[in-house]
Amino acid sequence: MALIDNEGRMPARPDLESLVDSYYTSLYQFAFSLTRNEDDACDLTQQTCLVWATKGHQLRDVTKVKTWLFTTLYREFLEKRRRQVRFPHVELTEVNDDLPRIPPVTVDQLDSGTVVHALGRLDEIFQAPLTLFYLEDYSYKDIADILQLPIGAVKSRISRGIVQLHNLLTHGAHASGRTRKDLHG
Repeated sequence: MALIDNEGRMPARPDLESLVDSYYTSLYQFAFSLTRNEDDACDLTQQTCLVWATKGHQLRDVTKVKTWLFTTLYREFLEKRRRQVRFPHVELTEVNDDLPRIPPVTVDQLDSGTVVHALGRLDEIFQAPLTLFYLEDYSYKDIADILQLPIGAVKSRISRGIVQLHNLLTHGAHASGRTRKDLHG
């Protein structure tokens, strides 16, 4: 279905309501074919409409509305998939043993300078994976590619690096008689 008026002309700029009335069903069907999930298909379709509401005015050729919408939906799908691959959802109970045991008081006392300084004191083998993961937001796969390591080695180094970082932050300064202020250089 196209946005055509009674005289067979395309209006100057379709409003959001007309656009939804004309294309929502076909956009949803396309989204469902990509996601195979009703909720995700609804989210993608709504996100596409939201993008139209905020950026649709940039479309120069209004005869390309349908193409623009489907292209936008597909790009939103690819972006969502990329985020899911990069930052997969993991139930906390599945990785509970991998998480460091950090008392809340330790977290409250930390500042970024202390953490960055402690990161620089880690064994070199752990520095790059932790920096890429936590400071640069790279996925395990991206880190494996960058460092030319198997993904299992990346996961192991991040896990072991977290433990070492935790030990430095909670015991390292106190064990050597230094204070938090001394950690800053």
